[in-house]
Amino acid sequence: MLPGAPAGAVATEAVSRAQMTLDSVGEGLVTTDTMGRIDFMNRAAEELVGVSRREAEGVSLTELVAFVDEHDRRPLPDPVRQCLASGSRVSLGRRALMLARATRGEYSIEVSAAPIRPDAGDVAGVAVVLHDVTELRGLTRQMSYQASHDALTGLVNRREFERRLGESLEAARGSQASHVMCYLDLDRFKVVNDTCGHLAGDNMLREVAALVKDAVRDSDTVGRLGGDEFGILLIGCPLDKARQIAEDVCRAINDYRFVWKDRIFSIGVSVGLVEVGRDSGGLEDVMSAADSACYVAKKRDGSHVHVYSARDEAVARHTGEIQWLQRLQSALRDGRFELFVQPIVASRENGVIGPGLEVLLRLRDESGEPASPADFMHTAERYRLMSLVDRWVVQTALAALSSGAIRLAEGRSLSINLSGQTLGDPSFLEFVVETLDHTGVPPSQVCFEVTENSVIANLDTAKRFIGVLHGMGCQFALDDFGNDLGAFTSLKSLSMDYIKIDGEFMRNLSRDAVNQAMVAAIVRLARALGFRLIAEQVEDAASLETARDMGIDFAQGYVIGRPEPLRPAA
Repeated sequence: MLPGAPAGAVATEAVSRAQMTLDSVGEGLVTTDTMGRIDFMNRAAEELVGVSRREAEGVSLTELVAFVDEHDRRPLPDPVRQCLASGSRVSLGRRALMLARATRGEYSIEVSAAPIRPDAGDVAGVAVVLHDVTELRGLTRQMSYQASHDALTGLVNRREFERRLGESLEAARGSQASHVMCYLDLDRFKVVNDTCGHLAGDNMLREVAALVKDAVRDSDTVGRLGGDEFGILLIGCPLDKARQIAEDVCRAINDYRFVWKDRIFSIGVSVGLVEVGRDSGGLEDVMSAADSACYVAKKRDGSHVHVYSARDEAVARHTGEIQWLQRLQSALRDGRFELFVQPIVASRENGVIGPGLEVLLRLRDESGEPASPADFMHTAERYRLMSLVDRWVVQTALAALSSGAIRLAEGRSLSINLSGQTLGDPSFLEFVVETLDHTGVPPSQVCFEVTENSVIANLDTAKRFIGVLHGMGCQFALDDFGNDLGAFTSLKSLSMDYIKIDGEFMRNLSRDAVNQAMVAAIVRLARALGFRLIAEQVEDAASLETARDMGIDFAQGYVIGRPEPLRPAA
């Protein structure tokens, strides 16, 4: 504006500039007079509400939109009326949904309304801010779903199943209601996996999950508890009815045939039942009882459905855990464990420095087949043997590096898994330092993999262990990340180098939109915190390509290379 311009023109220009400024703001802004009638809307508000500011003038906000709770569609109060009545700032909380009457659009919204007080005087109107959080809440819902559901089958995962079981236990203590938990363990699943690979095994698990889901009521919960183990929580169900449901599930699975290419497989299932009532004890008691009953069912001839009795636990422990305990003690004494190695490849150009191989522990079973730690981990932890097992792994792996039995490309490291029990052993740090010194292996060639739960359970010793070895040059990776969304709060205080994305999220990554959304969220958060990413259990070329395109630095899985026995140095 030129000097000497009329005051009215100056005022007009100021109003115009103010309006342009408000139109450039990304959040919707609506102002009203003392009667709650709209006198201004910026451009973002026009787009959300679906009418122009000229059409909205003189109309109340609730004539144009409705605010409801996004969970139960319950109407929420008018923020303008609330603000005028109280003379103070109000908001509608974090579950507000805005329904635009003109366009029938629905928006997840954060709403705040504040009184307008010119020169700190009387209320002259209300300013309402509309923040569209539809995309953010959608991502949050996806992440919440992913945290509580099994990515492969769509059933609830073990954590969510145990949460619901815990709620049922609490409810049963205050009433006469009785529920039943069923523990299902598939028979001959390993044959499919070993014969046709994990992709076939995954397809079969999805089909079995659907069979089980169809056999129960809508009010019941079906969860995947482990690799080929499922749980059913039958709410308000008498034991005789629960047994009938379990037998129906058995028949359905026994009649089921899995077809893969030119092969046909039949499988079976063993089911253990336990009542969930006021005298059931705690969550672990119920899970252990159901597991024991399932063990007995698996060992019986004829019916593979068994209802828990107090004797089952002793039977299962004696015939199962004791056998594993003896084999573990023998393996430690005679050095009969075996190490396998699996390659980890850089999926991006900047991934030259980082993990190159992972060592995996195996112990051969009675048939001579290598059993994975999942088969004997529970017994090793129960009898406090994991620290001894991990010492054998570290000593053997570092000796193999030193002798040349394991060869790493320049800049690459060897990944070694550590258990929570080992992280809680104060003497283990000194053992690792001495073993590194004795073997002469550079600390930079070692990457220890730990899970967040194991770190949190042993926080003080774990922080010292990680801090000292990281300072020496060792690297650390947080394993199986993705199932617990709270893990990022812990990452900030730990000296981690890598996040290893849980393999469940990598299955069918190229075709699974939910897994893609989850992985994309993990990538963004990891980048913000400066961590590099490793994808595990990548089992097809399309998923590998997708992982690379999404910015994941390293990949591991059958499509890259299967675990191979460690051979002595030539």
